Amino acid sequence: MSLWPRGARRALPPLAILAAIGTCSTIGHATDPPVPPRAAYVTNQTADTVAIVDLATMKLRETVAVSGKPAGVALAADRATVFITAPEGKELIAIDAASNKIAWRMKAGDGPLGIAVQPGNGRVWVADWYRHEMLVIDPAARAILGRVGVGQSPSGVAFTPDGTTALSADRDSDEVSFIDTATLARSGGVKVGTRPFGVTVDEAGRRAYTANVGSNDVTVIDVQTRKVIGTVPVGRRPYAVALARGLAFVTDQYAGTVTVFDTAALKVVKTLPVGDYPEGIAADAEGRYVYVACWSDNTLVRIDAGALEVTGKVEVGDGPRAFGMFLR
Repeated sequence: MSLWPRGARRALPPLAILAAIGTCSTIGHATDPPVPPRAAYVTNQTADTVAIVDLATMKLRETVAVSGKPAGVALAADRATVFITAPEGKELIAIDAASNKIAWRMKAGDGPLGIAVQPGNGRVWVADWYRHEMLVIDPAARAILGRVGVGQSPSGVAFTPDGTTALSADRDSDEVSFIDTATLARSGGVKVGTRPFGVTVDEAGRRAYTANVGSNDVTVIDVQTRKVIGTVPVGRRPYAVALARGLAFVTDQYAGTVTVFDTAALKVVKTLPVGDYPEGIAADAEGRYVYVACWSDNTLVRIDAGALEVTGKVEVGDGPRAFGMFLR
């Protein structure tokens, strides 16, 4: 089975993996005001680059060469470091956000894909698609602290706000794994739709959302009870979910749209055309804008989360994936 998206414009190496948006929620202290993002770090998997977009002007600021088919992206809590997974290079790569230079890189399993930073201690968790496990990495020591076995082909990674629980979207098991971050042990799982890829936890830590690429829907999970609350049909091949203003925004790869549904009513309120093959998606901390990477159009698209309309677009490079939290 090919792990590259339909309609890719050239033959691509087999180890490069379709990255989903294992998006994780944006975590902060309850008393902290939202921090508006200044830039987007968009992984261009086909081009072997990371595009840095100025979000105030929606213009390309800089492009950084990153070998290994970069896919996943996450930020350190202080936003000083941008972490990138390179599936073909089998590496975790750190970019210094002040200089936009690669600070270091290290080997990270056989198929590093989804990535998230654990709240509280800053550990970097990486989903290894081929070894079916989570790698727990100390970025200061550049060392793997542990490995946690999960389901088949883990993709997206997310945390509860207190950092005590990690969730893994296990694509080929049709399941979400729950992991105790203190013991580094899988504590259970929840069956969801077919082939979950991206997983997102809300900022209250109460609900998780999985984009199920095989069943064209989103599963909503009660995190405390670990039971499915409901299922929302969306567009073809949903890839990842972002949350803003009581709404869920879902990238529909094959439809070229973002489906928007009310998280209370679990009803679709609008479907927005955004471009060809949308994949990575993230909302800013204020809930004002949602940003979408469109793989085949080579663009980053901005959605006004209040008006529910596209208000900006910028070309970023070949094969933008932006799997994870890519807003800084």
